[in-house]
Amino acid sequence: MKSIAVIGAGTMGNGIAHVFAQKGFIVHLIDTQAFALEKAIATIEKNIDRQITKGTITADSKSSTLSNITTYTEMALGIGNADLIIEVATENSEVKKSIFSKMDQLAKPGCILATNTSSISITELANVTQRPAQVIGMHFMNPVPVMKLVEIINSHYTDSKVTQAIVDLTKQLDKIPCVVHDFPGFIANRILMPMINEAIIALSEGVSDAATIDQIMKLGMAHPMGPLQLADYIGLDVCKNILEIMEAGFKNSKYAPAALLIQKVAEGKLGVKTGTGFYTY
Repeated sequence: MKSIAVIGAGTMGNGIAHVFAQKGFIVHLIDTQAFALEKAIATIEKNIDRQITKGTITADSKSSTLSNITTYTEMALGIGNADLIIEVATENSEVKKSIFSKMDQLAKPGCILATNTSSISITELANVTQRPAQVIGMHFMNPVPVMKLVEIINSHYTDSKVTQAIVDLTKQLDKIPCVVHDFPGFIANRILMPMINEAIIALSEGVSDAATIDQIMKLGMAHPMGPLQLADYIGLDVCKNILEIMEAGFKNSKYAPAALLIQKVAEGKLGVKTGTGFYTY
């Protein structure tokens, strides 16, 4: 694989574009909003500068990384020659299905269609295409340039050769692939989100304050970030959506979002991206 298309220029999309471009891949970054693409390139440049300051990369690699990325506002112009397309749109099943249907129509034969979804069924997305064996999940972790894990999710149809190709590709990025099967929340969020939800419930019950709850998990469980702070970084709306998908998928109320989480989202207090969540930023 040489040419990668990334659909969606938000936090995860620009991070994925960054790591592929840094490893020499030709990257087509696609978003319907031109300002989102401009912001994405500025973010990538800022993150590269941070890597240079930390000494993890050399200054010479900045220009080559940026030159490997081309931006597009039209999907049809950006994906025609791609060997792999990674969808990184909002965590909404219907939106993703619509995008996958278009990706399937526009992509060349043999192109692998991947999604960065953190909870939505890969099998459902594969069902709207004419190439279900070539559909797979690539769940990168945030921040993408830093985090090593990529959760590789097989649908019920994914060809084993496609899985191996994506595992090998992930290793080329200096990431660590972990292969799982298609269940709601997969592994990462199936375990993480109930923990975050329980921390929110404990906060709402007055067991302790947010900083103390997070400190206990950091010191006692060796977590680098407490669950409430992590929820703020993920986005409280995203946490709520994932829990709702898991609740519906498993038909089990234990995954129901905490009342305080629902309240925060209704108030527009979504975490870092809005400046306030469980903390103020």
